Amino acid sequence: MDIHRCRFVPYPVSAINAIAFTHSNLPKSAKKSQKPRLAIGRANGDVEIWNPNNGAWHQELAMPGGKDRSVDGLVWVTDPDEEMQDGTIFHGKSRLFSIGYTTAITEYDLEKGRVKKHASGQHGDIWCLGVQPPPTNKDKTPRKLVAGTVDGNLLLYSIEGGDLEFERAVIRTPSNKTKMVSIAFQSKNCVVVGCSDSTIRVYDISRRGGTLRAQMTLGSDHSSSSSKTIIVWAVKCLPNGDIVSGDSTGHLCIWDGRTYTQTQRIQGHTQDILCLAASADGSQIVSGSMDGRIVFYEPTPRQPGRWSKVFHRRHDGHHDGHHDVKAMASYEAKGMSVVVCGGSKANPVVLPLRGVGKENHRNLPHLPQTTNIRSASRARLMMSWWGNELRIWELHKPATKLLADATTHVDMKKNRRLVAQLVVKGESSITSAAISEDGNLVVVSTTSDIKAFRLEYHPKSSSPHPELKKLSMPATGNGASKVEISPDAKWMCWVEEGRKVMIAGINKSEGRYEISKPYKLNRLARRVPKTVLLGGLGMYDRNVTQVTFSPDSKMLAVADLAGFVDTWVLRDPGAKSDASSEVEEESSSGDSSDEEADQTDGEQWTRNPKAALIFRLPSAPVVLSFSKACLPTDKEDGDYLLLAITTLKQIFLFNPLHGSLADWSRRNTYWKLPETFRITRDLAKGVVWQGPRVWIYGSSFLFMLDLSQDLVPESADGPKDGVQSGSKRKRDHEHGAGGRMDKQQVLTTDRVKVATGPPEEVAWMDVDMVEADDSISVGASSGIEDDEDDDDDEDETDGGELQRFRDEAVNGDDSAHGKAGATRRRAKWWNTYQYQPILGIVPFQKTSEEQEQNQENGVSEEKYPPLEVVLVERPIWDADPSPH
Repeated sequence: MDIHRCRFVPYPVSAINAIAFTHSNLPKSAKKSQKPRLAIGRANGDVEIWNPNNGAWHQELAMPGGKDRSVDGLVWVTDPDEEMQDGTIFHGKSRLFSIGYTTAITEYDLEKGRVKKHASGQHGDIWCLGVQPPPTNKDKTPRKLVAGTVDGNLLLYSIEGGDLEFERAVIRTPSNKTKMVSIAFQSKNCVVVGCSDSTIRVYDISRRGGTLRAQMTLGSDHSSSSSKTIIVWAVKCLPNGDIVSGDSTGHLCIWDGRTYTQTQRIQGHTQDILCLAASADGSQIVSGSMDGRIVFYEPTPRQPGRWSKVFHRRHDGHHDGHHDVKAMASYEAKGMSVVVCGGSKANPVVLPLRGVGKENHRNLPHLPQTTNIRSASRARLMMSWWGNELRIWELHKPATKLLADATTHVDMKKNRRLVAQLVVKGESSITSAAISEDGNLVVVSTTSDIKAFRLEYHPKSSSPHPELKKLSMPATGNGASKVEISPDAKWMCWVEEGRKVMIAGINKSEGRYEISKPYKLNRLARRVPKTVLLGGLGMYDRNVTQVTFSPDSKMLAVADLAGFVDTWVLRDPGAKSDASSEVEEESSSGDSSDEEADQTDGEQWTRNPKAALIFRLPSAPVVLSFSKACLPTDKEDGDYLLLAITTLKQIFLFNPLHGSLADWSRRNTYWKLPETFRITRDLAKGVVWQGPRVWIYGSSFLFMLDLSQDLVPESADGPKDGVQSGSKRKRDHEHGAGGRMDKQQVLTTDRVKVATGPPEEVAWMDVDMVEADDSISVGASSGIEDDEDDDDDEDETDGGELQRFRDEAVNGDDSAHGKAGATRRRAKWWNTYQYQPILGIVPFQKTSEEQEQNQENGVSEEKYPPLEVVLVERPIWDADPSPH
């Protein structure tokens, strides 16, 4: 495989300003269907939804922000569960709200993946937001949102009946100079507010006018030459009623919840404390500061009411102190106990709570789970997008030719050219984009619209750059979360409102494109219990996250967060449709059933007759892709091969026309996959095919599996320690963050970067900061089996490992061992962690000249055709995250 390592694709990342969990603590009686979610708000207005998934940490949804928007506070409102007379439990519905230092509160529709509503009133900018605790058995009054403003007002917003509207100002301070910057609740009607005038105020909002119950004063900040007021950036209420505050002096203060007097003052940080979190039982407190440190506090032994610092670490893992910690939230449930924090570093950091001091932290990827790059493989074009801007690049020479022609060094900058650029008008950001393989058609979607463009070249024009000409697009009325173009550029598919799969034909005649009227593809009806449908996040799990066409453009597959896979096939007009299978998925959700639009007289899409036989995946899929080659190990002829990879590192290969698992997948179960792949913490983001080889990549790894070979002989023993195939294995003594501290971290990404040469020609060298486990290689590894000598692996450079792997694959038939030796030496799997955080990998097709040259060199294109890819790296230090 020939790789272009590129870092020229702009993808700015934004600081984390807010973090919130749907449940801070789940009771032991909570059902498994009540899955927690983590919401992360960024300075550019983006909101991300993560599923902790027992430590797998899957970014399920990323809702882009609009122009000049920011998310500076997040609040989940989860209604209490209701038990019916028959014992059925309806889980409380969850809603997500945000503020952005404006006068508005925003609610999100997670089922449709977009903003649902804005609400505002005649008041100043909102700086803090909280929600009243759930009502007790005696108090049945509805909960309200309580907001504090920059002009010192405390506001009530009604959320009753699924609505959101401003109700009234319950507290008005006499002076507009007092800013309410933080909020917490002692009880439903007792609000604790941290202010900018060195005070913490406790209000009783049970009455219409509200009353001031207590006012606690911190005095003045004497750390500088001139005394200043202290800003209370964070307040937190413990289960026993005590109040914890963090302020601009770096002090953590403990206040008695009954007398409202200060019991302890701890100098926890050298700069402002910006956020606080606590364990569910109140036995641990965590603070984050502008100095970049995260400090853990626990009660002092044999000193009731006293607290001590027990552990701290820096947010960035270094000692430069440039990355502040602005937001954090804790989550505890069976098997998990973590604190998630974030700030200007832009990537979420998961720290153990119960296992503090015994387990490592974990850095979650700062790049999106869905890649923001696509390629027009036949035109040697690559497209990238972020915000409302889209760029198209051209790479002139293949990687092999570029290296062959280079005399001293390779100048990647001269091998690329920015050929087109597009800025989408309006406030909405781009959610998805696609480009045809010939590079002539581009489709861009936002949350409100879908636009199509043609890339036109003008031979007589003096400018070498093509132009993007807008095409006529049928009115859709909605935007899209995903959009794809078929390989033959005759079909366009997109996902509306989270789970509606739409498709439209693309007709090309005399150089002109015409997009036909779209129609809806009905998904299989799934049994969704009313307890799920009417509670929690509703139909959110049915949101489609994966869309893929087969290489011949005659089959389409989609998958949702619940693990359901739906497939359709392209049929001729005269083919008979299976009417009995055309049952609409929305019928189970209570939504209105829409009839399909009038279809053209040409080819039409109909459901795969065997679609219902494809079983539900055990967890959400992160990759769904059709193979570009048939495997000799499978008996089925004329069938497709559909690959699915889940968040739990399970790999399934389906024969979708038969509705069954492929032979390879039956023989190579989860526990036969290489352990290096199974223990990789980062999730897969995408795949690239090379004949029967599949190259799987994530944010920190590149992994190859040869699906034409079995990973373990069929007569080999099963998994060790009596673990059965298909069962889940938990990492011992982990609570959802990193591994145990007494074991070396295998898949670390903390490395030193050494730059050599001028700024435009930087060469990067990776130096591992920790030693690896002896049983697993941190560098490149190979799945070549050699019973005669298991210790012949030598330390080589990253390029040498990749070249050695390529030589073994290409020249195996010519080895001294003969055909038998070649079969023994052919790699079954291979992996490396040498690359910086990977934004994405896209393939390019070889030119006819290169194909002829490969044939002359004896390279078999039937087995392992030559593969050229562009790998885009976005290291966090190179992305330069900004707090604004």
